[in-house]
Amino acid sequence: MASRTLQAVVFTHLPFEDLGTLEPRLLDRGFQIRTVDVTTANFPVPEADACELLVVLGGPIGVYDAPRYPFLTAELECIRRRIAAQKPTLGICLGAQLMAAAMGARVYPGDRGAEIGWSPIQPPADISPPKWFSFLFHSCLHLFHWHGDTFDLPVHTTRVAETQLYPNQAFLVENFALALQFHPEVTAEGLERWYVGHACELGTRKIDVPGLRAAAARHAPALAKAAHEFWNGWLDSLFA
Repeated sequence: MASRTLQAVVFTHLPFEDLGTLEPRLLDRGFQIRTVDVTTANFPVPEADACELLVVLGGPIGVYDAPRYPFLTAELECIRRRIAAQKPTLGICLGAQLMAAAMGARVYPGDRGAEIGWSPIQPPADISPPKWFSFLFHSCLHLFHWHGDTFDLPVHTTRVAETQLYPNQAFLVENFALALQFHPEVTAEGLERWYVGHACELGTRKIDVPGLRAAAARHAPALAKAAHEFWNGWLDSLFA
């Protein structure tokens, strides 16, 4: 008898902030991927409750922007149900903030300014993260960051990564959900779309696009290799 096909539902807020290096890892495992543009979706989305994996990606708005972007309220409720049911869930950047809010934690503008660019992450001093997370802690590895908001650590979660600017960079919900404030999924080529799509923010913050591009050329190849192992290890922990 043929094995059942695994389903991954991906919530996107912008077309160019996509799965990146996670997509081929999911396809290699036989996942069928359905992408949902949550900005125009008709909630509830039954597939998001029933699928084997829900991935919530990034975007330039805040969790607290629901009065201007009402879909956020329905998206939060979907994530809340998913976590309550203890079903595999991944949030990246805004997705991580939505997970934190869905679990009752505060999400707010960071008081140390925006964290945009390439820098390392570190494990918290008092925590031993899962072995599969160690691929992102190599001393020479730089991760890509692009966020202005941060969040308090939700209760009943484990913080597994930090930076010098913001301590809450990643958390685990038992063994079924993972929230990442940073972006292990990006590639140098894919970031070219970000530079255009977020041109207004980059200009307002006076961030040098050629500088970001040069940093991506230096750091993205090593990140792609580390992310390959990271994604495989994390997926093994869920579905092996």
